[in-house]
Amino acid sequence: MSETAQRRIWLVADDYGISPGVNRAICDLIERGRINATSVMMVGPAISRDDAVALMNAAAANPNAAIGLHATLTAPFAPLTMHYQPLHGGQFLPLGRKLRGALLRRHDRQVIATELSAQIEAFTERFGRTPDYVDGHQHVQLFPQVRDAFLGAVKALAPQAWVRQCGRSVPLARRLGNPKPLLLDALSATFRARARAAGIGYNPSFAGAYDFLRETDFDKLMGSFLDGLSDGGLVMCHPGIVDETLIALDPFTDQREREYAYLGSDRFAELLAMRQVSLTAAPPQAATGAALSPTEI
Repeated sequence: MSETAQRRIWLVADDYGISPGVNRAICDLIERGRINATSVMMVGPAISRDDAVALMNAAAANPNAAIGLHATLTAPFAPLTMHYQPLHGGQFLPLGRKLRGALLRRHDRQVIATELSAQIEAFTERFGRTPDYVDGHQHVQLFPQVRDAFLGAVKALAPQAWVRQCGRSVPLARRLGNPKPLLLDALSATFRARARAAGIGYNPSFAGAYDFLRETDFDKLMGSFLDGLSDGGLVMCHPGIVDETLIALDPFTDQREREYAYLGSDRFAELLAMRQVSLTAAPPQAATGAALSPTEI
């Protein structure tokens, strides 16, 4: 698709439910039409009924808004199910240990499936409906062992939902040099194949990964995220207002406020207009669609 053609994208704010400040920022951006989706952590400390109502009210003001589940299997959060394992101090394993165990096939897929099912059911009870889509905190949905349990739970309990894949649709030469996105590309290739086999739709392209712990010019980053993003593509973001709850849970703090400020600014609206990008509901890649080409995965 040429850069001058109108593109519909998903701009998804992750981590609704991690803290009151993050919730306030996300609700504000949804209501103002500056993002069109958010992913909810049902294991977070800020997902009371009032928090759910606030989000639904914000979404009611934005006809393009989608509300999804942010499936969570890593520390510092705790599972909803009693017999989940392995744990570390009563919490899920840290990201590195979770990924290592998945790559070595050391986890129990049924235990993971039971926890993911509980999180989908908790979302459905709290919001009165199933999620529009399901993704994963720290991209756990892509991990070996997790991905099959994840797709099985979605198929059984939220069959109309689409899922997030994290493979980029940019030339190979532009993907070299950053190991995190390269790992996401590799894991996403298998994830897409499994999603198609399960008859589950997914976003055709992805952007938004960067070094969250470095002070970064988010203005320039957003422009790079839109470069080459296809119609229906997804950009991940993490806007928020820093509060004590967030500080206690996540090292990614001040950058959330920079993202929030930029997404609410005139500069962001001007960028979307210049690139002819609209934050409108975009259909997922058909479950029976062709895989991305080797230069795209």
